[in-house]
Amino acid sequence: MRIAVKLAGVGALVMLAGCSMFHKDAPRNPPATLLEFKTALAVHTAWTGSIGSSGEFAFSPALAGGSVFTAAADGSIMRVDAASGHTQWRIQAGMPLTAGVGSDGGTVAVAGEKGTIMAFGGDGKLRWKAQATSEILSAPAVGAGLVIVRSVDNRIVAFDAESGIQRWTVVRTVPALTLRSAPGITIDGQMAFVALPGGHLLALLASSGAARWEIAVGEPRGATELERISDISGAPVVVDGDVCAVSYQGRIGCFDANSGVTRWAKNLSSAVGLGSDERFIFAADEHGVLSAFARDGGSSVWTSKLLANRGLSAPVSFGRAVAVGDAQGYIHFLSREDGSMLARVATDGSPIVVAPVVAGANLIFQTHAGAVVAYAAE
Repeated sequence: MRIAVKLAGVGALVMLAGCSMFHKDAPRNPPATLLEFKTALAVHTAWTGSIGSSGEFAFSPALAGGSVFTAAADGSIMRVDAASGHTQWRIQAGMPLTAGVGSDGGTVAVAGEKGTIMAFGGDGKLRWKAQATSEILSAPAVGAGLVIVRSVDNRIVAFDAESGIQRWTVVRTVPALTLRSAPGITIDGQMAFVALPGGHLLALLASSGAARWEIAVGEPRGATELERISDISGAPVVVDGDVCAVSYQGRIGCFDANSGVTRWAKNLSSAVGLGSDERFIFAADEHGVLSAFARDGGSSVWTSKLLANRGLSAPVSFGRAVAVGDAQGYIHFLSREDGSMLARVATDGSPIVVAPVVAGANLIFQTHAGAVVAYAAE
């Protein structure tokens, strides 16, 4: 992976090429050739849509209230019925966007240029605007009556979802170098779990912003600042009383959501985040090796190198499969039990860098070029 450095007011942000998929030079480690296999899972397109390009940012689809919300760098925001693909509304934010979307169905939040935060009602009408202290790269988290954002200067701010009044602010130190990525925030009940640069996972009370606990998922280590980057990747996953996370050049693990006590942890480096279900935790490492761990105890279940160096997205559990996108726009369906290849579909050929969402019987991906595609499996 190549690294491009961008200077910021609070230090240097590092963009990894998991994002190198946007460069045209020949990769140092060529992507694995896609081997032929006997299809064992029938996958068909349920519906398709289009929202627009992500530009230099990452836009993940969000699921809430039976709808899928998507956004694009040009300011487009769209609400689509998750089952049918029918467009319920499409609006323009009026400025370029850097992150989005977060929604609980009643509030839809995005981040615009220079740290502008915009909240819309479920009907697509603008409700309020607010200003963060710096750029926002992670989708706002919406829940517990709040819109919570983290800006790149490591300020976590909560706004009232109805009025936009600032409720609380939490500040953490910014490491000297961080990934220019989008570590996320997950709201579960009255807790907000915040993934941070430097490999820390922070649990806050949504009502006040008081810290419940803070732990290191990835411990920075190495002789240079680049070697010591250990940011958490993707959004934390909450399942059955555990919160699970993975970091770059660090670890993957599950922790007690109430206390932060480690359930289990293993060395693993990922820049894209993880997926989960009731039995397994799935993760793609920085080399495209896809692994499954037992959620209860963390024992290794299987490892697959079939998709090595293909620039994988975060994986997602989908029926009897685990699905993952790649930098050439393919979606791969592997057996969640043993990692064997079950099916493969092609999208528009542009990279899939963000985690998909599961909406009932549909699995929904957003590509870098802006295709929004729902698949169903038989």
